[in-house]
Amino acid sequence: MISTGGLEKKYGRVAALQGLDLEVPQGAVYGFIGQNGAGKTTTLRILAGLLIPDGGWAKLAGRDVLRDPRGVRQVVGYMPDFFGVYDDLRVGEYLLFYASAHGIRGDAAHNLRDDLLELVELGHKREAFVDTLSRGMQQRLCLARALIHDPAVLLLDEPASGLDPLARVEIREILRELCRMGKTIVISSHILSELADLCTHVGMIREGRLLRQGPLNEMLAGDRVRRFIMRCHGSEDAAAELIAGWPGASVIGSVPGQVEFSLTGGAAEVAALLREIVDAGTEVIHYAQTEQSLEDTFIQLAREVNGA
Repeated sequence: MISTGGLEKKYGRVAALQGLDLEVPQGAVYGFIGQNGAGKTTTLRILAGLLIPDGGWAKLAGRDVLRDPRGVRQVVGYMPDFFGVYDDLRVGEYLLFYASAHGIRGDAAHNLRDDLLELVELGHKREAFVDTLSRGMQQRLCLARALIHDPAVLLLDEPASGLDPLARVEIREILRELCRMGKTIVISSHILSELADLCTHVGMIREGRLLRQGPLNEMLAGDRVRRFIMRCHGSEDAAAELIAGWPGASVIGSVPGQVEFSLTGGAAEVAALLREIVDAGTEVIHYAQTEQSLEDTFIQLAREVNGA
């Protein structure tokens, strides 16, 4: 659905994008992760047809961003991280204005307005002035604006920025509903925990370069460094000493009755270490891998890049 190749962009001497290659499958909720200034906003603006790259190419739904910008805008809904609203318009008028801009008028526009306000749970605010809405409500209204022409692709730049916890949950539930409707969604964020239970795919960007991308479950698994917790009936010191000497293993912490450690390799290495610990006389009560977070994965990849 979305693909880029060798995408480059500079602002003066600063390289915002350095050969970015993205692959977003149709129907995916793609979490675009990176620190502030990593190049996320620049990428989304190029995909939305608002910014011309200095090199490379980008396609959305078969349309070339450079050769067919009008076609791209027909299939893309873009929600920027900072947006403006017309304070002197009512909520319903605001959506009708954008519907008209897309050539939708009359009963079709009014029906669309009502449907979108229902989707973002603002139907009761249709006659309210936009400037009376809370930030969370304005955020949902701008999401409705991005959907006004029924785009196949949604590009959302930090959609939960500045929202309170309840408003973030509301936005997340709306995005889940849009996913069920078959939209392909790209969400940029530097708050990694917000994306872990929402995205199907993830791409991690740092200093304009893509560190890694793929399905979320593969990003959090694989033959990379993994963390484990082992609980035992005594002998934790002896077990920690054994683990510390094991190839690819490192003790993170040890307290009475428990050892936390990291280990590289696959299932065979995990099983072999457990056998060695048990054969050495440690009574193991619990031995399990801890769930790796997106933040752990991002930090790990960034360290690998720095060490390369």
